[in-house]
Amino acid sequence: MPESKRIQVLIVDDSATVRQTMKEILESDPQIEVMGVACDPYVAVERIKHQVPDVITLDVEMPRMDGLTFLEKIMAQRPIPVVICSSLTGNGSETALAALEKGAVEIITKPKLGTREFLEESRVRICDAVKSAARARLSQRTARAMTVRPKLTADAVLPKPRSNAMIETTEKVVVVGASTGGTEALRVLLEAMPVDSPGIVIVQHMPEQFTLQFARRLDSICRVTVKEAADNDSVLRGQALIAPGNRHLLLKRAGARYYVEVKDGPLVSRHRPSVDVLFRSAARYAGRNAMGVIMTGMGDDGAKGMAEMKEAGAYNVAQDEASCVVFGMPAEAIKQNAVDRVLPLGAIAGEVVRVCR
Repeated sequence: MPESKRIQVLIVDDSATVRQTMKEILESDPQIEVMGVACDPYVAVERIKHQVPDVITLDVEMPRMDGLTFLEKIMAQRPIPVVICSSLTGNGSETALAALEKGAVEIITKPKLGTREFLEESRVRICDAVKSAARARLSQRTARAMTVRPKLTADAVLPKPRSNAMIETTEKVVVVGASTGGTEALRVLLEAMPVDSPGIVIVQHMPEQFTLQFARRLDSICRVTVKEAADNDSVLRGQALIAPGNRHLLLKRAGARYYVEVKDGPLVSRHRPSVDVLFRSAARYAGRNAMGVIMTGMGDDGAKGMAEMKEAGAYNVAQDEASCVVFGMPAEAIKQNAVDRVLPLGAIAGEVVRVCR
């Protein structure tokens, strides 16, 4: 998509209040234009007949036709990048994750009233999700602007270490960062990991309350144990810990034991959780015992942190462009000379096993 062309968005939601709020949020970004709104999929279909949007934001719980059914029809007939706009209910998170499996590229939570800071964070996340979707390559499944608040670095959560001195240990730990397209990429990676794999700590950009259901789904299909990280969880062989949505996740160490810290804090690299925060903590507390993996996603979250890991002696891998839904995050890490190998998605698990054996 040409940089000068505004992203055309169709909003599909049965709530007039949500439609209006979403329209105001999206049109606050000069790169985005709302081409229309629809109260249900039937109205949306009529809109699409006259003009095909670049991105659709889609509620999953609607009368007449639910969002999942509409999504399946879109993907079968005329694939268009879809961002799921969901409530935070348990049923909502389950349905939204099913939508990702059926071809949606992002999940956002419905905007609601709150503090000025909360509303600004919602605006940043919603606009960024739409811009990520506009760049997504749908063939892989079956850009930043208008920064009102400063883009914070990992310094906001964890200052840089003064030295890399640490107690020697032979235990390896793998830290992984992903965003747009990452739910499918993580499934492929974790399904291929053996039961005795090294401990894995993951940041996937995803709203709160969705990560718990996502971890449970992966746990049900993988040989390794997968769980949403809780504060002070140990990093164990044969287990993957996924950062809770809307909380930063840090790798820590006490003696020979690695564990995680879950903490609040500002958006870092426009995200919470932030890959940069996780990777910086791995550089500090694991150093050359760490392996970094950066996967599909828009933006540059994780690139600086991976460079710090590389400087601390870690071995780093990036997913290649051909297998990424969006090649933003891996490309930025490669530009930082932070990556040792660039591999297709299907080869990353084997490389993790080889390096950490």
